[in-house]
Amino acid sequence: MFDELDLDDDLCRAVAELGYKEPTSIQQLVIPAAMEGKDILASAPTGTGKTAAFLLPICQFLLDYPRRQPGATRILILTPTRELALQIFEQAKLISKYCPHIHCGVITGGINYGTDLDLLDNELDILVATPGRLFEHIETEKFDCRDIECLVLDEADRMLDMGFSAIVNQIAAEARWRKQSMLFSATLEGGGIARFAKDLLNDPVELSADPSRKEHAKIHQWVHLADDAKHKYALLCHILEHQVDSAVVFVKTRDRLNEVKQLLERDGFLVAWLQGEMPQDKRNEAMRRFREGEVKILVATDVAARGIDVEDISHVINYDMPRTADVYVHRIGRTGRAGKKGTAISLVEAHDMAILPKIERYTEQLLKRRIIEELRPKHKEAKITKKPKLSAKVKKSLGKKVKSKVKKKKGRGKKSPELK
Repeated sequence: MFDELDLDDDLCRAVAELGYKEPTSIQQLVIPAAMEGKDILASAPTGTGKTAAFLLPICQFLLDYPRRQPGATRILILTPTRELALQIFEQAKLISKYCPHIHCGVITGGINYGTDLDLLDNELDILVATPGRLFEHIETEKFDCRDIECLVLDEADRMLDMGFSAIVNQIAAEARWRKQSMLFSATLEGGGIARFAKDLLNDPVELSADPSRKEHAKIHQWVHLADDAKHKYALLCHILEHQVDSAVVFVKTRDRLNEVKQLLERDGFLVAWLQGEMPQDKRNEAMRRFREGEVKILVATDVAARGIDVEDISHVINYDMPRTADVYVHRIGRTGRAGKKGTAISLVEAHDMAILPKIERYTEQLLKRRIIEELRPKHKEAKITKKPKLSAKVKKSLGKKVKSKVKKKKGRGKKSPELK
């Protein structure tokens, strides 16, 4: 129970109203360590209560050590996308509902600068922000980092993917007097996260949640093989018409999004969409329509869809396969949240086949092939051609050729002795 974690009664009351009966595995790990003031490096699958894992100890800290004199923001939470920033802000308000002295704010791109400045004039305890917009305010000296006591980085792996590492490091340097830092990521694999953590954290406690069966997302995953683009679109229409309650359809580019959106609208489907560099009011409206059930299909690119947190999404459909296996995991995490069942379907053409074994190795799950009888593929599954292994003798020979070419390149442009 939450009251066994030494949390204030007002926080436990708010959590109970949110429907949380007992802490999830990531909350059980993070909250005690965070309340001891330790730096945190944590990983947890999407939909396992990660946001509350850092908001609860933050709110407890603000209750234990209330502001004694006027000042700037005390807690800074950085997140890669506008949607995720708004979701964290809303949850922060709900968790601190019975703590009137805790004031929360949010700053993201796509909002009028005047609105930001009005917000920053207030005495904020918790600020949730996207890195790019916040750094603009730091550069113009509209935001002061000197009073920040705790820095939280959520979805750090996404921040790296989106190229925010340099800006985040600069913001962290501006907040160098902080007492605590917490970094959360869906995965701690890869050198990028390790370097990020080394730069930002001080002797962190490394925590990795292993969700219980109750928490674990039950996502059924399978593949439909497509002969060509026309066949693939026919599969999509059949799935949307006969299987889906609500679905996020992932595509690879904005051009592709426009193409798919227009085809679906032509064929009578009601569609909302998210794409990069979309005005915030239009993004909010698209999410409202999807969240409230006005439309059951949301077409999105990866960048635009990061941070989507909508309950009861029945399906994720990979209309275009992702570049990497970790992006696949992030995509399918939009369904099957908080232990609910979900379905992830990938529509795969021959040129997509190479990514399937990588996804299977990464997720440690086989992606079963399924067939819709009236749309049965005409071609057999394309085989992945493996690069032939080279013998040691051939490798040595190739190595000599490369060295020879390098020497020739180095020799080019040098004047002969007679011309010196």
